[in-house]
Amino acid sequence: MQNSLLVYPLQIPLEWENKTGNKTAIEVYLANIQPEKHIVILPEMFTTGFSMQPETFAEPMDGDTVNWLKRLSADHKCIITGSVMIEEEGRYYNRLLWVQPTGTVYHYDKRHLFGYANEDRHYTPGNKKLITSVGGWRICTMICYDLRFPVWSRYTPDAPYDVLIYLANWPQKRSFAWQTLLRARAIENQCYVIGVNRVGTDPQGNTYSGYSACIDPMGNTIWECADATAMPSLSLDKELLLTTRAKLPFLNDADGFVVV
Repeated sequence: MQNSLLVYPLQIPLEWENKTGNKTAIEVYLANIQPEKHIVILPEMFTTGFSMQPETFAEPMDGDTVNWLKRLSADHKCIITGSVMIEEEGRYYNRLLWVQPTGTVYHYDKRHLFGYANEDRHYTPGNKKLITSVGGWRICTMICYDLRFPVWSRYTPDAPYDVLIYLANWPQKRSFAWQTLLRARAIENQCYVIGVNRVGTDPQGNTYSGYSACIDPMGNTIWECADATAMPSLSLDKELLLTTRAKLPFLNDADGFVVV
């Protein structure tokens, strides 16, 4: 494992269902960050906002947005991740894309669809986790509402990881739950947790305060930002992670279970 992992979470407002405008804004932010970086993290549905119009805005995996991400990843020599609407074999997915500079793309389909906003009526849930590796760091990626379901993200011997990432469009009125659950996931899994949310408003009357954050394996806040655009450079420390797990080996005492 590399001694550190450099991560750039991007907290920005999203223009409603404006793919071109949102992609242009992201390009501007990426142009202003330091050359050395490992992962850039974008919010959930970063091209459109949390829209229930996949019939209009979803694209295939060989569409413009995936190809744009491939170019951006190659140009900046870093991994870029974020979720977008994807159409595949007549079904629609809220799909997290993990795009590498080589052009390789992995994906994770949101498992827990937000029925309160009718997401389950428009999208198909996923059933597989995505755990990737960057410089020996094992990274598990999830989307928004998944945060409320700890069993799905639980560290297990057959699915171990060091960093847990959540992309979100989480409204301000439920920010306390967002902040609390991010810390809970870090503490119970003894891992770094990064939550990347948006700011601004949408036509449904939702206000987003962000509260994007990076939490260490003890539940301490490394970085948090509310009500502002932000793209910090975060360096995750290997020794803190390994020392925490060695001194307090709570994961060894966890209950075994199977997700069905």
